[in-house]
Amino acid sequence: MKKAMFILNPSSGKELAGTYKDQTIETLQDMGYEVHVKETKGEGDATDFARQACVEKYDLVTAMGGDGTINEAVNGLAEQEHRPVFSFIPLGTVNDFARALGIPLDPVKAIEALKTAEPRFADIAKAQNKFFMNILAVGRIAENVSHVSVEQKTKLGALAYLIEGVKALTSEEETEVSVVHDHGTWKGNAVIVLAALTNSVGGFEKLAPNAETDDGLLHVFIVKSAGIPAFLRMASAILRGKLEEDPDVIVIKTKKARIETTPELSCNLDGDEGCTTPIDVKILERHIELLVPIKEIV
Repeated sequence: MKKAMFILNPSSGKELAGTYKDQTIETLQDMGYEVHVKETKGEGDATDFARQACVEKYDLVTAMGGDGTINEAVNGLAEQEHRPVFSFIPLGTVNDFARALGIPLDPVKAIEALKTAEPRFADIAKAQNKFFMNILAVGRIAENVSHVSVEQKTKLGALAYLIEGVKALTSEEETEVSVVHDHGTWKGNAVIVLAALTNSVGGFEKLAPNAETDDGLLHVFIVKSAGIPAFLRMASAILRGKLEEDPDVIVIKTKKARIETTPELSCNLDGDEGCTTPIDVKILERHIELLVPIKEIV
């Protein structure tokens, strides 16, 4: 019988993860899997469990939790000799990766969608020795978002990230930035650098409308100017899916990049604090095989 490891973060989704535990186990069993449940207790557990599933040659890893839990599981699977098929039930604040893949944000529907899901490969990216599947951000906004508390996330949801983002983008505080990419080098002052793998960033599904989960590219956005007028103009462009047309935004499509800043800044990977600049980023093309719904669950 095929083996599935079910990684569960019991504190995710306002501690509602346990509500969906039995339904997930039953669904995986109906799909023909012998299910082994692993509950996380602290940071890094999901990575360790996913890596164990690779070593023990599981057929499937299913993760249930917030964006951090999903990212940890991907970090456990990345660059392993044997990588099980991956699926996940989103219980996060923003759930950008789920949005990009068409996985329902409602947990019950996401579990139901597993029954008709089909394998599909997706890119991930490597930044130093860490991996991400959606977004890398460098700049004051990245540092602000990394410091959003659990209490803020629980109370305000995605609005907590938006509030911190607005604070950073309207501060008019720029950083000296250098981005070396496949086509040359960009140097100048900027308020933020984003490297996106998907079309959904921070819950905005039109920030990088041309980004596909398997196109083998980093979609790099360099925002040169801050302040309230620029912010209002860019906010309108994001809603229309036209950010790349803004005069203060540089867009670069590349397979790898080296980002340097003066002063050094911490980077945000998929919503959580990652490494510090200078940072080397590269795409791992079609690296993770996922179960993705073939039709919308209503």
